[in-house]
Order: sequence, then structure tokens, then C-alpha cells
Amino acid sequence: MADGSAPRLDLDLASENDRYHRQNLISWWDQEKLEAASVLVVGAGALGNELAKNLALMGVGRIVIADMDHIEYSNLARCVFFRPEDEGRNKATVLADRVSELNRDVEVVPLEGDIRLSAGLCLFDEVDVVLGGLDSREARLFVNRSCWKTGTPWVDGAIEGLMGTVRVFIPPDTACYECTLGERDFELMENRRSCALLSREEMEAGKVPTTATSAGVVAAIEVQEAIKLLHRERLGEPTLAGAGFHFSGLNHDSYVVGYSAREDCLSHDRYDLEGATKVGSEATLGDILALADRDLGGAAVLELEREMALAATCERCRREDWIGLPVDGLEAGIGVCGECEETMRLSFAHTAEAGSRLLESVPEAVGIPRGDVIVARRGMERAFFRLDADGPVIDSLRAR
Repeated sequence: MADGSAPRLDLDLASENDRYHRQNLISWWDQEKLEAASVLVVGAGALGNELAKNLALMGVGRIVIADMDHIEYSNLARCVFFRPEDEGRNKATVLADRVSELNRDVEVVPLEGDIRLSAGLCLFDEVDVVLGGLDSREARLFVNRSCWKTGTPWVDGAIEGLMGTVRVFIPPDTACYECTLGERDFELMENRRSCALLSREEMEAGKVPTTATSAGVVAAIEVQEAIKLLHRERLGEPTLAGAGFHFSGLNHDSYVVGYSAREDCLSHDRYDLEGATKVGSEATLGDILALADRDLGGAAVLELEREMALAATCERCRREDWIGLPVDGLEAGIGVCGECEETMRLSFAHTAEAGSRLLESVPEAVGIPRGDVIVARRGMERAFFRLDADGPVIDSLRAR
């Protein structure tokens, strides 16, 4: 303009009263699509706070927040929604409450517990996108495999100090998280170590070097990629599909790295959930095996999503304790004999077949969460069974 002032948009006053007016000005934006979307946020710490905040501000209709940890005083420096009086409370529950206050139009549902033990595959199937705010390889690997089996895109975020990384994985078209792992990563997981790039002293002290600024940057990019994923019909693939964005806040260097899919990657398994048989919560694993024998012609074996600890045997006093729980859920001391205090030998299984004691129990009694999927196999043939016949998993979380 001749007077040097900025041009003024001719805005409709009625539109100005729309909460999402400014983002609706983006040519490809579809607010109704966002309002109909469901997003799972795994982790309610520094990243999770920022992820949930951004999703709520943008008007994403339903947000499920999963976390097993409780709020510590040190979280207050990085988590915008936590208060001193929240110390000791579950992160997911507090975050869900506070984000609901931020935007009453958004439904926010908490899931308390370890994502590996409390979330079945049907939850991943019910959401449109998964966003990661995790600090362990084990949890990331579980999320990755769950997303690949259900065909759900997911965005992984990681922060350390002033550095951060965002990666986008879209099954089955791109590389996955496991494709990016090397031998050293698997060695660390075997040692049950988490949080890459930390010293042993820092890990033993439980200190994870993160800042609110790094969390803000990474979470913003994660949600931006998620929004683009939800608009794929209009935009095509997001810019980070099968790639990672890395930045250093110290000198503001950044770069994008593409990942190659590995043909032998164990995560690249897809389940036929549309053709799966739904079974109710009252069905035992034995009942499910009987259905599998019917569908596959007999001699079927149930493949479980989690490695199960079956029993602990003391070789000194011959005592045997039945466990029947996922390995990831075992408590410290489970392998010590209560009579002679000797270390007990544990037996494990990934399957349940005729004669297994696991068959006597309903899935939840042996740590298999509601909404999980059980695969039955006979040779190369498979049959799938969904444990959500009683209704959607998110509905059950809402009712808790």
C-alpha cells in the first residue's frame, strides 16, 4: 500500500467468532476432519504436556493420554499443566483434566498404566494417529509394532538437553522405528536400559536431561506432522514420512534424514482385524483356542502379543510358584524362593496350546488387556480374535 501499512483482510465478522477461524483460513484446512479425529498420546511428561496442549488448541476431537508414572516435583519445570499440589498423582489423569479445561470441545481420556500392559491392539486400531512422548526403546518398539499391525501412522519424538528428533512412520509404506535400530540398540534393550545418550551415572540417578524449550519445539513439529497426516487426502504424504528431523538448539543446526525399510524387519506384520472374530470378556483362552481349532481345522496354537512368565521353580526345595503374567509386568523379587531365598528358575512362553495352564483363564486374569488381539496359527494359516466384543476400548476407558 502507498502509506506503507499492511494490507487488511476483509474478514467476515461471524467467522471471527469461530474459535478456529485463523487456522480455517489455511486453504487446505478441514476443521471437521480434526473434530472427528482421535489421537493417542503415549507419555504425559514434558513432551506429552505440549502434545496434548497443541492438539486441544487445534480442536482435535478426541485425545487419549497414556502414562504409568506419577508426578514428581522436578516435572514442574517442564510440564505446563502440572502444579505443586499434583505431586504423587498419575500424570495421564492430571493432564487429561487440565487439557479438558483448556478446550471443552475436546474429549480427553486418560489411560493409567504401562502402555505395553494396559493397551490392547484394538485401541491403536480405533485412533487415527499415535504421538510418542516416550523415553524408552522398549515402549517405542511396542508402539511401533502395534501401529504396524493395525496400520496406524505414528510420530515419534525424543529430546535430550537442547537437542531433539521427530520421526514419522506410516505403515506399510515407509521404514518403521525398528528399521532405524542397530545392534547396539537391541543390546541396550536386552539390558533393560532406556534413554539413549545418557551416562550410566545419570541413568542410575534417574535423571533425564530435558528442557521445556526442547519439549516445546519437538512437540510442535510432532503435532504439525499429525495434522498433515490427518489431511493426507488433500496434501499427500507429510514431509517427514519415513524420515526424521534432527535439531540442535545449541547452534540451531537442523537436518532431515531418510530411513530405508529393512525387508527382514520383525515389526512389518499386518493383522487382518476387519476379518477378526470378536470375543467377549468372559471367554477363556481355552474357549478362544476351541474357536481357532474350528476355524483352522484343529491343532491350532495361540500366539500371544506379550512374552508370558509361566512359573518360578526352586531347584533346591522343589517349590514351584505359578505366575501367569507378562514379563514386562513382573515385580522385583518374583524370582526369589519364599522358603529358602534361593534364586528360582523362570519358565516363559509366547504361545498357549493344548495342555497349557494359561487356557484355564480369561485373558485379563493373565495380564492380557481388554481390547487386545490374539492370533491363532496352524502352519502358515492364521485366525484373529479381538477382545473387544463388549464395545470400543475408548468407551471402556471413558467409563472408568
